[in-house]
Amino acid sequence: MADDLKTRILDILRQMTPPDNGADVVSRSIVSDIFIADGKAFFSLSVPAAEAERFEPFCRQIETEVAKLEGIGKAMVALTAEKAAGSSGAPQAAPSRPQPARGPASPSAAPARRPAGAKPGIPGIDKIVAVASGKGGVGKSTTAVNLALGLSALGLAVGILDADVYGPSIPRLLGLKEKPKSAGGRTIIPLEAFGLKAMSMGLMVDEETPMIWRGPMVMSALTQMMREVEWGELDVLIVDMPPGTGDAQLTMAQQVPLAGAVIVSTPQDLALIDARKGLAMFQKVEVPLLGIVENMSYFIAPDTGNRYDIFGHGGARDEAERLGVPFLGEVPIEMAIRESSDAGRPVVATDPDGPHAAAYRDIAAKVLAQLEESRPKSRAPTIVFE
Repeated sequence: MADDLKTRILDILRQMTPPDNGADVVSRSIVSDIFIADGKAFFSLSVPAAEAERFEPFCRQIETEVAKLEGIGKAMVALTAEKAAGSSGAPQAAPSRPQPARGPASPSAAPARRPAGAKPGIPGIDKIVAVASGKGGVGKSTTAVNLALGLSALGLAVGILDADVYGPSIPRLLGLKEKPKSAGGRTIIPLEAFGLKAMSMGLMVDEETPMIWRGPMVMSALTQMMREVEWGELDVLIVDMPPGTGDAQLTMAQQVPLAGAVIVSTPQDLALIDARKGLAMFQKVEVPLLGIVENMSYFIAPDTGNRYDIFGHGGARDEAERLGVPFLGEVPIEMAIRESSDAGRPVVATDPDGPHAAAYRDIAAKVLAQLEESRPKSRAPTIVFE
């Protein structure tokens, strides 16, 4: 069935005239692999960056035509920009549609110009913070959710974006099962849970559906989830990154101005080796390091009260001191954290007065302090006497 739908989609694309009046996009080999899941078709077109604006309406036309196919309820077509000859780095997602400004602008005011090389922010979002790890299995997603809730408890408007396209965890951690709705067929309305706005590829497809995507498709999906979602006004957007140092991390660093990154690690040497790679990557792309969290730091036996350092202890703190990076705190191995996470009831929201919530809230307070410290200071006006 899926193969038949892919063939029919390609037939539609062959019959459509691109805006540059060139050959069809299929014969030019600029169509990515087509992924179909839950009645939705996902693919991208790779075009020169200079042609992105012209091809944007064409992508919307494709979405309309493909959605008419029986068995397809919605199509999502993204643009990725071809890498220019002689350039370095991964392919970049093409600029998405212009977004409305946060507030009303003066009609006579000239549009603000970004400095050369500056990355455009996401309208309505003040700060974007990445939560990352060098390897999987260290509790990064659980940390990201509870950090977001900790910031929300401090009075901030917070959203969370699940950038782990291959293994999205946010829907389960927040107990989200509904499918996001579309606003006029052009943007996506994020779901809400415990006061957080949330978006994840796991909300778009079935939990057990594997995402077999190459790099450009991952980058396109992330760009859409960042820029084509109605986030509204947020003080902080927490981005739960996939483990490692791959396309998703580069996309985030290249496409949006990250206010900083939080690295999650366990105490043992093997996890710290990979955490160092994550730290080095963010330093290389000039993203501020807000600090390191030591997860699964220790275990307190419930029957005896004895403490056990199952994975060792203090490794992340020592690494933070060695690198001159803030140490944000320790989170123990605790059944309550695991059980509440699996049930979609994160501990900071469901047991806000408990010791485990306190640990996450303390980490959130330190992250907020780092963000405030990095905020540009306003300068007093200069008085000139003539």
